[in-house]
Amino acid sequence: MLPFELAVVVADSAMFYKRPDRVELSDLIDVLEAVPRRPGTRSARRAIEFSNGLGESVGESRSRVAIAAAGLPVPVLQWEVRASATGAFIGRVDVGRPELRTVGEFDGLVKYGRTLRPGQDVAEVLVAEKMREDALRDEDLGVVRWIWSDLSNFGPTAKRIRSRFRPI
Repeated sequence: MLPFELAVVVADSAMFYKRPDRVELSDLIDVLEAVPRRPGTRSARRAIEFSNGLGESVGESRSRVAIAAAGLPVPVLQWEVRASATGAFIGRVDVGRPELRTVGEFDGLVKYGRTLRPGQDVAEVLVAEKMREDALRDEDLGVVRWIWSDLSNFGPTAKRIRSRFRPI
C-alpha cells in the first residue's frame, strides 16, 4: 500500500544482505502468491522485484529508484573497484557502471557522524574519502555524488551522471 519508492526502501531493508535475519526474495514472492487478489499485490510485486537488499541505507535505495525513474542504465550495486594496474582494492562504491567508467555515491552524512569509531576525527574520514575518490578518478572513472535534497529533484543529478559516462 506504500508508494513505490517507500516500498522499495522497506523491501531492501528486509532483504539487506548484512542482516542475519534477512528475508529472501522468494519468501516475499511466496507471501504475495498466497494472497493474489488482495489490493496492492501488483504494486507490491513490482517493488519487491525491483528490490535486492544491496542498498546499505534508505538513501541508497531511494537513489536506485531515482536512477531508474531518470531512465539511466541499471547500475551495479556495491561495485568493488580495483586498480587496473595492480588489482589492489580501491573501494566499494554505492552504484557503478563499469562499461561506462562511471560511479555514483549517495552521501547521507552518516559516515561523517554516527559511524565514527571512538576517538576518530571527522577530518580523518573526510581525508580518507578524498583519497579514495582521487584513486577512483585515477582509474579514469567519472565520479558523481549526491545528497538527500538531490533525491527530491534528481534531474540535475541524472544529467551530471550522464555527462560522466565514458564508454570503454
